[in-house]
Amino acid sequence: MNNPSELLIHFDSLYGNGQKADVFFAPGRVNLIGEHTDYNNGYVLPLAIQLGTLLAIRPNNSGLFRFASLNMDFRADIPVTDNLNASATSWIRYPSGIIEQFQKKGHVFSGLDFLFWGDLPNGAGLSSSASIEIVTAYALKKLFDIPISKVELARLARKSENEFIGVQCGIMDMFAVALGRKDHALFLNCGTLESADVPLHLKEYTFLIADTQKERKLSESKYNERVEECAIALKQMPHYSHKTNLSRFSIEEFERLNHHIKEERIRKRARHIISENERVFESVKALNNGQLERFGLLMNASHDSLRLDYDVTGKELDALVYAAREVPGVLGSRMTGAGFGGCSISLLHQDAVADFKEIVAEKYHEETGLTAAFYEVHAQGGPTKLD
Repeated sequence: MNNPSELLIHFDSLYGNGQKADVFFAPGRVNLIGEHTDYNNGYVLPLAIQLGTLLAIRPNNSGLFRFASLNMDFRADIPVTDNLNASATSWIRYPSGIIEQFQKKGHVFSGLDFLFWGDLPNGAGLSSSASIEIVTAYALKKLFDIPISKVELARLARKSENEFIGVQCGIMDMFAVALGRKDHALFLNCGTLESADVPLHLKEYTFLIADTQKERKLSESKYNERVEECAIALKQMPHYSHKTNLSRFSIEEFERLNHHIKEERIRKRARHIISENERVFESVKALNNGQLERFGLLMNASHDSLRLDYDVTGKELDALVYAAREVPGVLGSRMTGAGFGGCSISLLHQDAVADFKEIVAEKYHEETGLTAAFYEVHAQGGPTKLD
């Protein structure tokens, strides 16, 4: 459904004719490299993609927040006076957490009708939740003329995830969704929020996402466990460097000091974070110089580190990635997102796309019994109001 008019027909059917609703869009995101570094205040290289979330929204002055989605059967009407954290359930927690953040800033809403639709696969690691959060935040900003920057929208959405949803994530997803730029990746320092656009000179190459079709629920996964493990690693090394997070260490410093980390499991977690940050820097250089083969090798190294040191890939993602690497024309392949299911991303020649889908799908099904889904993606701009 790329036509906002179609969403508005559904909106009027659900909520009745009246003042015309406004329609907003926010993209999803895919991370090219820099995985699990964001909550260590490290470096990431995501891009916003053309898949995303549409929201039709209209004030209703009824004293109710009314939520509906064309993707989900569950709907809810919640009084504006309710404690949203206690009342909101299911997918409705994502927009509700954003509303609560605005309420904490003193903004009062007398009632709103929401209708969402998205083409991001749920649970695939393409930031469907951040897309919902940012499209909600951007719509409220525009509807009520709230003077808040896109960077602050990203901060607000992260705070909602941490406090309302209960996932101790970093800011990468929300920042990429809010500040993505067409035909560019986003080089982001998650500690300082300094960022730079990196042009994607892909020429005859393209990015292809392969979805494991294995849903991973982030707040129920080992994600928070990895956050804790990184904190343990840092705590066991502080008096040698006075560094505030793992991402401030160079790989040389880590090799010199890592014997102070007592458990091998914790040492491996730190090794991934520190080496992954260096791979992000090298990837930015490679893309700026048009060195796609070099970037592909860095993608491969990233996945191998996530498998061996961070232990977040799993059978399904490994099956996709290693099948992809055997396809002629593929320069690199890695998991993307938090892991534990979700998606891989591969850089490959455009002429290899058809063979890739056939070969990888067959090998993946043989190994897992699951059927993969594929999405060719390109870099999209951030949230916008649609006419």
